[in-house]
Amino acid sequence: MKLFTFYKNDGICLGVEKEGVLFDVEKVQQQSCNEKVQTNVMDIIYGGNEALKKLTTLVDKTDHTDESLHVQEDTISWGPAVTSPSKIICVGLNYKKHADETKSPYPEVPILFNKFSNALTGHRTEITIPKTTKRLDYEVELGIVIGKRGKYIKEEAALDYVFGYCTTNDISARDIQKRTSQWMTGKTNDGFAPVGPYLVPKEYVPNPNNLQLTTTLNGEVRQDSNTADMIFSCEQLISYISSYMTLFPGDLIMTGTPEGVILGLPKEERVYLQDGDELTVEVEMLGALTNTFVSES
Repeated sequence: MKLFTFYKNDGICLGVEKEGVLFDVEKVQQQSCNEKVQTNVMDIIYGGNEALKKLTTLVDKTDHTDESLHVQEDTISWGPAVTSPSKIICVGLNYKKHADETKSPYPEVPILFNKFSNALTGHRTEITIPKTTKRLDYEVELGIVIGKRGKYIKEEAALDYVFGYCTTNDISARDIQKRTSQWMTGKTNDGFAPVGPYLVPKEYVPNPNNLQLTTTLNGEVRQDSNTADMIFSCEQLISYISSYMTLFPGDLIMTGTPEGVILGLPKEERVYLQDGDELTVEVEMLGALTNTFVSES
C-alpha cells in the first residue's frame, strides 16, 4: 500500500494506492460509516503504526471494484507526498561516483543544506525555470520521511524512526549554487523539491540502502545507479542529523544524488533544462515522479 495526496475542492486530500487502484480515502471512509481513520497524510505520519494499521484495515475491507471510490492518475492534480514537513534536510555529494564525476573529494562527514516548504511540489506539475538561472539541473534522490521524534539516534536504531520513503528530485540552479559556499539560493526556489508520487511505508521497503535510481530526460536515461553507492547510509544520515537537531514526524531527508547530472558532463556537452523538457525520476519500489519545465514569463 502506498499513500499519496491530491487536490480537491481547494484542499489537499489523502489517497491510497493498492494493487494498482487509486482510492480517495475520504470517500472510502464515508462509505464505511463506522470506520474512522485520518484523512490527512501528516496525521497518518504523526499517528504512526496505529494510524497506518487502521487505514490499511479500512482499505482492505473496501470493494476495490467500486469505481465511485477511485481517482484517476491522469486527471487528478497531485500534491507532494509529504505536505508540511517541519524540516527538509538535503545531503550533498553522498554518492561516490557523483563525487568522482564532479572531481570532488569524498566528504568525511555528511554535507547538509536545506530547502523550504515553498520548494515542495508533486507529480505531473509544471516547474518554472527562474529567470535568475541559465543552468538548471536535476538530481534523483531517495527521500526518507521520519515517523517519530528522535534526538541522538543511534545508527543501529535509526530505521525504527522512519515512517517511509519516497522519490524526490533536488532541482538545482548550478550557476546560483556555485556563487557562494552556501548552496541555499540555488536549491530552494519555488518547485525545486518535487516529492512523490507516493509515500511508501517502511515495511514495504526491506533495504533502503539497495534501491535502483533512474532519471529520464525526454525519453533518454541520464542517471542509472543504486543507493548502495551512497557514502553515508540511511542509518548514518539519520543518526548524524539527529545529533544536531531533533527530528520530528514528517521531516524529510533527501539523501543525495548519484552520477549522471548535467554538471558532471564535459562543459561542451552540458545542455541544462529547457522550456518544454519532461523529466522523470524514479526510485525502485517507490514510483516514478514526472515534471515538465516551463520558462518564467
